[in-house]
Amino acid sequence: MSSRPVLSQRVSRFGTTVFSEFSALALKHQAVNLGQGFPDFDGPDAIKEAAWKAIQGGVNQYAPGVGAKDLRVAIAEHSQRFYGHAVDPDTMVSVTSGATEAILDVILGLVDPGDEVVAFEPFYDSYDANITFVGATPRYVPLRPPDAAHATWWFDRDEVKAAIGPRTRLLILNSPHNPTGKVFTREELEFLGNLCAEYDVKVLADEVYEHIVFGPARHIRAATVPVLADRTVTVSSAGKSFSLTGWKIGWIIAPPALRDAVQRAHQFVTFATASPFQAAMAVALRLPDSYFQELTALYTEKRERLLTGLRAAGLKVYSPEGSYFILADIAGYGFADDVAFCRHLVTEVGVAAIPPSVFYGPEHRHLGQGFARFAFCKSEGVLDEAVRRLGAKLPALKR
Repeated sequence: MSSRPVLSQRVSRFGTTVFSEFSALALKHQAVNLGQGFPDFDGPDAIKEAAWKAIQGGVNQYAPGVGAKDLRVAIAEHSQRFYGHAVDPDTMVSVTSGATEAILDVILGLVDPGDEVVAFEPFYDSYDANITFVGATPRYVPLRPPDAAHATWWFDRDEVKAAIGPRTRLLILNSPHNPTGKVFTREELEFLGNLCAEYDVKVLADEVYEHIVFGPARHIRAATVPVLADRTVTVSSAGKSFSLTGWKIGWIIAPPALRDAVQRAHQFVTFATASPFQAAMAVALRLPDSYFQELTALYTEKRERLLTGLRAAGLKVYSPEGSYFILADIAGYGFADDVAFCRHLVTEVGVAAIPPSVFYGPEHRHLGQGFARFAFCKSEGVLDEAVRRLGAKLPALKR
C-alpha cells in the first residue's frame, strides 16, 4: 500500500464548503434556508423559452471557446447601455461557465507563484482557494462595519497601502460586495486605482450583483474609472441578475491583452460553455429597462421585509447597499462564535444562516465572529416563515 497522502497539498486545507455544510444541516432539520445565496424562484419565461428554442433548433454542440458571437455582442451592448463602457465583442469578451470559473481563469492567467494578491474581507470563498491553487500569497484588508464616523462599510486606507507593494500582482474588488452589501464609491475606486497604477497592479472586478443595488447607492463599473480602465478585468454573470444560477453563464470583459491572458486559461479549464444557455443569455441581456427596474423593486421589498423581521426578533442589522445579503450583529447571545450561533440557529430555531468568519483569513477571522449572514433572495412566504421562527425563539437567547 502506498503511504503517500491522497490529497494534493493545494486542496488539503479545504473541507466541504460552508454553503454545502449548512444547506445539508437545513435539510436535515427542516430549517428555512436563508443560507446559500440562490433564489427559490425562476427568472423570466422569455429567457427559459429562448433556451428551449435553442435546444430544439440544434444549438447543442460546442460554442466557440471565447463564447457565442451573439452573446458577446449582447454583453458589449449591455456594457454600453448601462455604463457607457465601449467594449469590442471580438477582442475584449470571453464567456465562462459562471463567474466562479471566470475568477479562477483570471487568477490563473494573471498571477504567478510567489506573487501577492490583495482582497477585501469578508470575501467570496473561492478567492482564497484560487489564490492557493496558483501558489500566490493572499493579503487581506478588512472591511469595517458602519460606525459613528462612517455611514456604510469602510476600509482603512493605510491598511490598503500597507497591503499593496512591489510583489502585488492583483487586487480583487467585489462591488456590490458579498456579504456586506457595500457598494464602492467612485472616490474609493479612484483611490484604489491610483495605488494600483503606482505598483502596476491589475484588478479583478467581481460585479455579479451589478443590477441589485439600492438607492441612493449607485454601482460604478470599475473599468469605467479612467485610472482603472487599462488594468481591470470585469467579471459578471447571469445567475444573480436573472435568477438562473444553475445555468452557470458568466463572462469577463477586459482590454485585449488581459482578455487574451484570461482566455488562455479558460480554454484549458472548461474550453466552452453550454451553447443553448448562451443563446438565451443574449436574449436576457437585451430585456427592456423595465425588467431591471422591476428587479430592483423586487429586491428592495425583500430587503425591507427581512430587515424589519430581523429587527423585530431583536437583531441589530446592517442595511445593504447592494447584493441580496444582510449581516446581523449576534453579540450578546452567549455563543462562542458565529459558527456556534448559526449551528444553534439551524438545529434549534429552524433557520439557516451562514457564519461569515469563514470569509476571513486567519489574521482577521475574529472580525467575522460577531455576525451571521442571511440571504433575502427568497419568496415572501419563505422570508415570513423565517421571521416567524426567529421571532418565536431568538429573543429568549438574548443575554
